[in-house]
Amino acid sequence: MPAPTPSSPHQAVSLPKLRTEGLSTGYDVRPDATPLFADLNLTLYAGQLVCFMGPNGVGKSTLIRTLAGLRQPLSGRVTIVPPTGTASVSIPQSIALVLTQRLSATHMTGYELIAYGRYPYLDWRVTLREEDKRIIDKAIKAVNIKHLAHKKVYELSDGQLQLVLIAKALAQDTPIILLDEPTAHLDLNNRVEIMRLLQRLAHDTGKAILIATHELDLALQMADYIWLAGHNQNIITGIPEDLVLDGTFDRIFQFKGFDLRTGKVQHHPHRDVLIAVKGEGHEYRWTCSALERSGFIVSDVGSAHRIEVHTAPTLYWTIDGDKTFTTLEPVLLQLSEQD
Repeated sequence: MPAPTPSSPHQAVSLPKLRTEGLSTGYDVRPDATPLFADLNLTLYAGQLVCFMGPNGVGKSTLIRTLAGLRQPLSGRVTIVPPTGTASVSIPQSIALVLTQRLSATHMTGYELIAYGRYPYLDWRVTLREEDKRIIDKAIKAVNIKHLAHKKVYELSDGQLQLVLIAKALAQDTPIILLDEPTAHLDLNNRVEIMRLLQRLAHDTGKAILIATHELDLALQMADYIWLAGHNQNIITGIPEDLVLDGTFDRIFQFKGFDLRTGKVQHHPHRDVLIAVKGEGHEYRWTCSALERSGFIVSDVGSAHRIEVHTAPTLYWTIDGDKTFTTLEPVLLQLSEQD
């Protein structure tokens, strides 16, 4: 795959960190096995956050594990690009992997779990050196989890545990980090926090970070690049906006009642009443959303009523320049009664 056309400062200076050449992956390594993905030629670049997306069961986790060396390819190869002047590199010192399975050793502290990231660098005595401790402390600071370091793992929430596991990956001090569904089972705040953290780490540290994720809305806003699993054992790549505008996301996911261009659920206008709305900002957008959810059609042409959204001196609404309301609920009730 050729290097992406520079569309951001990070892409413009990116160096390849991992390549696949004719890679085929699957559950079974027999020569006659049917691959999940076939003949993949992909590249991960330094300083990029890449979101790997696709329908359930398409094989995202299998590919992540193949890239990390945990699964044998059916054919082709995965190449880790060594730093300039280095002949070769080992996988543990090149790729940090964050998986979603639950931990069994829950009585260790967060610090002890993070310290496991240094094990590829330790000798037979398995004793942390001052340099290892410095790197661990740096990882804890980067993820801002000093308050979690001495908590037992069983005391951590799912979101806190994900932060600790990301710090462990940072402590491993690799140029590549692969994560499989790091936001699974998390609430919105934690999902946003994890994605923002990974974006910042990619941009600030120059690491190549690949996430297998279902977070479509967050990926579209935060990923530098998308790997999108297609229907023909292939992966389509590009920046999020291009894959939205050329219809690739719609073809792959076949959205049912969701408009990707607006990021909104498509509502059925069961009232068949046109309402004109005047305003601006998020107050205007939420007013239109409330009307559409309630079955009205927002349109300036042929409208039966006109709503104005006022934001000064306080937020309020008027209907047809007459009735005034300080919340949206009575606006909807008034329009419903006139329907």
